[in-house]
Amino acid sequence: MPFLPWNEIDTVLLDMDGTLLDLHYDNQFWLHHLPKRLAQLRGISEAQSQAEMTARYEAVFGQIQWYCLDYWAESLEMDLEGEFMPLKRELAHLLELREDTIPFLQALHESGREVVLVTNAHPNSLALKLEHTQLDDHIDNLISTHEFGVTKESQLLWERLQARVKFEPSRTLFVDDSLPILNAAKTYGIKHLLAVDNPDSKLPNRNITEFPAVRDYRLMLDDIKANPLNAKP
Repeated sequence: MPFLPWNEIDTVLLDMDGTLLDLHYDNQFWLHHLPKRLAQLRGISEAQSQAEMTARYEAVFGQIQWYCLDYWAESLEMDLEGEFMPLKRELAHLLELREDTIPFLQALHESGREVVLVTNAHPNSLALKLEHTQLDDHIDNLISTHEFGVTKESQLLWERLQARVKFEPSRTLFVDDSLPILNAAKTYGIKHLLAVDNPDSKLPNRNITEFPAVRDYRLMLDDIKANPLNAKP
């Protein structure tokens, strides 16, 4: 379990998919369900559809388009609300919070820290996930990077986010399952960084070494509670 100096942390910025939510839903939708359903709708083989989507993903990986449902609906010549979102809802039963998410969020709130969700997820995707997980009952400030037009991979996002949230980088913890995004946060000057070793509950642990990594937030609860901040007025 990585050591975090909680007495030096005022603000906690949290990713959503793979960090608070099980990444199994997204992996299944983008890697399997969408290519399969497109093959059925277009009368092509699943192998052909998989190859086409893999090429499309690689072309925009890490860019705002990668996370943008408007982009994918337009690119695939589908209506966002009438065709694409129904495909996403077909797997909505897989949307689940990590088992350790609620205890972690409760401990952070009780300790007096500011907790902010910062996700690259499109607003429509965020809304779907909130609908099925009620994550918004446990976080006061939820931000989609689509509001800023750039993703967490970009230094510009961190500049705009700091202007919005007013966090102090040296007293901020950022938690994410993406190593490129954690590296972007490190470049910006976020002092405390934590990776998620097991974002998809159906896949093996990743054994991350580049950053301190966590597999169960519940192992941190005692340390969080032992180092409360004064509640903000």
